[in-house]
Amino acid sequence: MNLNVIRKRLESLSNPKGSNSGEKREKIDWSKYIWKPKAEGKYIIRMVSSKFDKENPFKEVFLHYGYAKFPIYALTNWGEKDPIIEFTKLLKSGEYSKEKWQLANKLTPKMRIFVPIIVRGEEEKGVRLWEFGKEVYNQLLQLAEDPDYGDYTDVAEGRDFTLNAVKNVDLNGREGLKATLTIKPKTSVLSNDPEQAELWLEEQPDILELQKVYKYTFERLKEALEKTVNPNDGAPEEEENDEEETEKDTSISDPDDLVSEPATKPTPKKSSYKAPAGKSKGKKFDDLFKEEK
Repeated sequence: MNLNVIRKRLESLSNPKGSNSGEKREKIDWSKYIWKPKAEGKYIIRMVSSKFDKENPFKEVFLHYGYAKFPIYALTNWGEKDPIIEFTKLLKSGEYSKEKWQLANKLTPKMRIFVPIIVRGEEEKGVRLWEFGKEVYNQLLQLAEDPDYGDYTDVAEGRDFTLNAVKNVDLNGREGLKATLTIKPKTSVLSNDPEQAELWLEEQPDILELQKVYKYTFERLKEALEKTVNPNDGAPEEEENDEEETEKDTSISDPDDLVSEPATKPTPKKSSYKAPAGKSKGKKFDDLFKEEK
């Protein structure tokens, strides 16, 4: 019996919020499961048919940014209700308000895509997941439906890609690597060793299974949302000055197609959204989720 394992399990049972806080992370060697270029240069990669979905190798996931030190995976990824998404629906329901629609759009989770790949020259590391955004995704989908290329994940007649990574600085001043892809003109086998190819098709990481340890509960995510929407709740409210009042930016930065995803995201600025008068902000916010309770 490993006492360290027993103690760790006991602690998790005694503190059910534990990993749901989003701030405490287990030390996982993500390089075993997630691949991204470490420096500028060219890489040869091969996309592999997904073990979990034979029809589609791409896994779309949705993430919330700006609520904690790390991005938070939306509960809808696991088929559960997500308070932030429910809140955006409430903002867009009823009487139209430009302010509410702007806030709803900026609170909407961002889509990221994962695909299983083999990196040529690093075949011994097995299948890993490559993460990217909508720009690269659109390019890959267009190539997939182009009859000149066919199924580039095919084991016998698929195609490798040349990935060129170059430095990129986004609008928030974060520096990363932006990927551009070029598909190889000639087809090739996934591996000259049939047993190796079969192993790659069967042994693949599952991004949602890996992220379960960081999964927020509904209540925990609702608390994070309330702190973002009502940052001054519980504190004396500042006096309003109509002449000096300007619309505050509530944007949550979109990682776009930065390959080297930063671990932290800038916290959104204070929201200009205000709860209707008559109740405290916290009480009014809780009333929005009465049906969930």
